[in-house]
This record gives sequence, structure tokens and C-alpha cells, in this order.
Amino acid sequence: MKTDDLIDMLASGPDLAAPKIPVRRFILLVATGFLASVLLMLALLGVRSNFDEMATLPAFWVKIVFVIALASAGGIVAARLSMPGARTSMLPVLIAAPLLLIWIAAAVSLMHAAPGERSHLFWGDTWRYCTLLITLLSLPIFAAVLQIMRQLAPTRLHLAGAGAGFAAGAAAIVVYSMHCPEIAAPFLGFWYVLGAAIPTILGALIGPRILRW
Repeated sequence: MKTDDLIDMLASGPDLAAPKIPVRRFILLVATGFLASVLLMLALLGVRSNFDEMATLPAFWVKIVFVIALASAGGIVAARLSMPGARTSMLPVLIAAPLLLIWIAAAVSLMHAAPGERSHLFWGDTWRYCTLLITLLSLPIFAAVLQIMRQLAPTRLHLAGAGAGFAAGAAAIVVYSMHCPEIAAPFLGFWYVLGAAIPTILGALIGPRILRW
């Protein structure tokens, strides 16, 4: 975005689309980052072979709804924070909605579980590396989103960087979920969310340096 375009955009009020945005190129960048994350997951982990069995469990569909909702929220958050003057007042609600969904499901799950089962619902079998793998898988998507943001002149650089990290982390959760055996809502509500939180914090830290224009 040229400086004159930015000045005209800010002077014309919020939510005015910037001119000549290369949408196709941006879609290609995101698709490339996502594909790189998928290929990395396939190379390191592989896809689970028992999806048909898991699909018979209600908890599996809660997981699917959660990861898709979180990734969708991440994409909208990154897009809004990329554009100067865009309205962002509803973004906290957008982020909170999938989190509230999984935390309610987690609370219900824990209340109905036997006391001896509650610990396993939270820790699962993969807590030691789940968050690390999500963070690793987020890196190609993170790089793609930051590259797009650099061309859109965001003005709140800490927030924009955090938005890029959140979008990348949420998308990486979708990728990782193709391998992950965990479906318990308490596990997802903590370890998956932590996996998205790490690139979010990283983005907030590096945003001013990477996105400065």
C-alpha cells in the first residue's frame, strides 16, 4: 500500500477498502503456508488411520467444530488488524466464542466424569509435545500472514503481530488435529489453546520490528 493511498483511506473513514489489493496473491501466500504446514505434519507425524472410528464419537465433532471456529476467527482477526482504520471492536467476541464453546464442553465433561478419569481428560497422552508441535506447524503460516500484513500497512503493530500469530496458531491446530488422537474437551481447551497462544505472544513481540513500514 502506498503512503498516499493510506492517507486517503484514513481521511475517508473506517472500513474503506484499500485500492488495488492483490487478493489472489494473498490467497496464494496463505494457501502456500498452509500447504507447507500440512506437508510438515505429514512428514513428521502422519494422519491418523482411525478417523472413521473417531467420527462416531460426539466428542470428535465438538473438536472439529472448535478447531474450525477458532481458525475462522483467526483469519478474520488477522484480516481486520491488517487494515488501517478497520473496526476491531467485535474481535474479542469473535475470539471468545470458540473458547467459550470448548470451555463449556470441558466443564460438562469433567462434571460427568468419574474422579479417577478427570486427570486423564486434562493431561491426555500427548500433553508433553502437543503445544510444541502446534507452534512448529504454525511457522509456515505465520510467515505467510506476516508477509501479507507487511503489504497492508497495519498501524497497531503489536496487535497486528499478535493477530498474525493467533491466525497461524489456530490454522496449525486444524493441521495438527488431523494427527492428534486427543478428543477430550478439557485437553483441547487448555493444550490446544496454549498452542495458539505461543505464536500469538511471539507475534506481539516481533510485530513492531517485522511490520514496521
